[in-house]
Amino acid sequence: LSLICCNGLSSTGSQENQYNLIKDRYDGCEIVMGNLEITQIESNWDLSFLKTIREVTGYILVAMNHFQEIPLGQLRVIRGNNLYERRFALSVFFNYPKDGSNGLRQLGLMNLTEILEGGVQIINNKYLSYGPWIYWQDIIRDNSAPIDIQYNGERGCVSLTSVDPLSVLCVSVTKTVCAPQCNGRCFGTSPRDCCHIECAAGCKGPLDMDCFACRHFNDSGSCVPQCPQNLIYNKQMFQMETNPNAKYQYGSICVSQCPSELPSFHCMLVYFVGNKMEVERGGQRQCELCSGLCPKVCEGTGAEHRQTVDSSNIDSFINCTKIQGINCHFNFLPDILNIQSWPKELNDLSVFSSLTTIQGRSLYK
Repeated sequence: LSLICCNGLSSTGSQENQYNLIKDRYDGCEIVMGNLEITQIESNWDLSFLKTIREVTGYILVAMNHFQEIPLGQLRVIRGNNLYERRFALSVFFNYPKDGSNGLRQLGLMNLTEILEGGVQIINNKYLSYGPWIYWQDIIRDNSAPIDIQYNGERGCVSLTSVDPLSVLCVSVTKTVCAPQCNGRCFGTSPRDCCHIECAAGCKGPLDMDCFACRHFNDSGSCVPQCPQNLIYNKQMFQMETNPNAKYQYGSICVSQCPSELPSFHCMLVYFVGNKMEVERGGQRQCELCSGLCPKVCEGTGAEHRQTVDSSNIDSFINCTKIQGINCHFNFLPDILNIQSWPKELNDLSVFSSLTTIQGRSLYK
């Protein structure tokens, strides 16, 4: 199974710059690794390149746009690994201009059947009439997740024959009613029609290869609870041995080789034991002593409790080789370097002496 994945992109810069960034990033994309933010898009701009997206691992934000429909007709699952405002997997607000009659009128999420973590926020969309009245409880897996829907267009009534099957207002059911044994995922109403336990967003049959999306990981088309591990237990020899079929974990996908632009410890939950690290020798992965600093992944900025690097957290970056959050690895910054204050005792930028490239993939102001 070949899946086209792309990293999420935060909103930034002018409207035209933002449009060009998301077009370059998501054209042909099937799985968004991170958050999908669609903001400041005019009504006449072409967004058809978003129609191939089937899965988002973080949250989806649709805000301050003037188009009439969210072109995500193939989207089946939002994982919600990251949440907007730490609560919402889907947030849709202020999608209409101050003047004129353009604005969001249809959600267009006709295949969205599951939100694994987080809730839904749909507020202040002047022309969005039926979309906010979808029976979201059928889609959100977390019963305690918030559903904030208010200040949208007038409520209407749409029949079951609507183009968008999620547009049902007069009927509370928006998907197949499963037997209790199926845990909400099925391809029919019989207890024999349950999806495999590793399925998410429904299925077309009972096997782990019949899933529309995977709850945990996709391993060559099969949904599995974890990727093939680096070490396996030999029952005959009573010992752990290297697994020749081990795979990397890249988001929700098991891959034989890590994508070329990423180091292995970025896409795999690599174990570090003392001063050892994982390396590949002769096509097999094994633990060896580090020849210097072992690769160390540190939490970057961006979280609510960690917006800046300052005296309260700077020690946590000691010996880091990768900063997770601003995607800094050794000598490469794909986004921006934003310095807003500087210690008086440091009179130059020598702490960034290894930095050679700032791509400016997204821009400050």
